Amino acid sequence: MTAPETTVVIPLYDRFTALDVVGPYQMLALTPGVRVVFAAEQAGPVRDDCRTLQMTAVGLDEAPRPDVVVVPGGPGTVHVLEGALPDWLRDVHATTRWTASVCSGSLILGAAGLIKGLRATTHYRHLDKLPLFGADPTPERVVVDEDARIVTAAGVSSGIDMALRLVELLTDTRTAQAVQLWTEYDPQPPFDAGSPARAPEDVVELAAEYEAAALEDAMRAR
Repeated sequence: MTAPETTVVIPLYDRFTALDVVGPYQMLALTPGVRVVFAAEQAGPVRDDCRTLQMTAVGLDEAPRPDVVVVPGGPGTVHVLEGALPDWLRDVHATTRWTASVCSGSLILGAAGLIKGLRATTHYRHLDKLPLFGADPTPERVVVDEDARIVTAAGVSSGIDMALRLVELLTDTRTAQAVQLWTEYDPQPPFDAGSPARAPEDVVELAAEYEAAALEDAMRAR
């Protein structure tokens, strides 16, 4: 008998961060028996934070009932903390196997009331916001709460690590390792500056300036 298909829904919104979406999508879409669907408050094209990548989504009301949800982050997060997306998440989480987030997507989980009382992570620049939603912030790269069926990931690239963990949870370790090898995910970055704990102070300041500019641009566009 053929195993039932696992449906993953990745909700999109204006000014999402591309790698938050594409990293998990690549890992999950390559997993046997998994189908990935993009959804948004309104069906149609949705643009990323760099305004150059455009992805087409079905409406949230058209999306299939998901087994897994992966919520990305991005400068546009600030505009969706109230309204349709948190409401939709609150509804579908009742029957998901896993509800996950990448980067500031965890704040959207928080707005839906899904991380209250849980340990959770997010982009290092937003860890201080997690207590506003009743969560206990941790700088870990990926946090899995099996009882709550919640998985949160830190900033941007950590979504790949999180997705591989989801692949393991949905299938088994061997399958997750095969997907990792298939994508040749073997990080060897040219600089040891991927964490605020190790990056030079002037680099931390420069990265903060980049983020502030992106957020200001997102606020002006609203």
